[in-house]
Amino acid sequence: MSTDIPRTKAAQSEATRGRLLAAARKLFAERGFADVGTEEIVRAAGVTRGALYHQFEDKRALFEAVFEELEAELIAEAGSRLAGQSDPLEAMKAACRGWLEACVRPEAQRIVLVDAPAVLGYDKWREIGERHGLGEVTMVCQVAMDAGVIEVQPVRPLAHVLVGALDEAALYVARAEDPASALEEMDQVLVRMIDSMRSRA
Repeated sequence: MSTDIPRTKAAQSEATRGRLLAAARKLFAERGFADVGTEEIVRAAGVTRGALYHQFEDKRALFEAVFEELEAELIAEAGSRLAGQSDPLEAMKAACRGWLEACVRPEAQRIVLVDAPAVLGYDKWREIGERHGLGEVTMVCQVAMDAGVIEVQPVRPLAHVLVGALDEAALYVARAEDPASALEEMDQVLVRMIDSMRSRA
């Protein structure tokens, strides 16, 4: 019995954390970080303020956890476009398109692209984004080099440049008056950029 109690407490704690993340994510997506209070979050989650502060230091820490969860989902969604592609650069194009399409969603626009840089600061925003996306981009670049599709070069700096380009591309689409048209325009820019990387040898 004694071994079941900690496990039960851990499960309860995880469930509470999950409810807080889900409630905060919905509210932050709808109205933004600044216009959502902690009382509203705990009420929507069905937990106490004490439970909130047991899980998170403050509203900013909760927002950071929401952002990281959503960022990981978006990267995984874009990364799923790599499957079934035999040409590494065509795979890269498909993943970039997937990233742009994921970032058009209001939830992603508000939390990931608008509020996160302002609330967390640019450095933390990029750190989290790179933690989730840099590995995927580095892997695709390395595969492309190994296949002779792009010239061998330092892979990590190249991946950093591409991640930066993808972040800026997503921000451009998110801030556009017509996001659908902006997405198509930016997709073509990224396609040409990726095509230009192809080895001529």
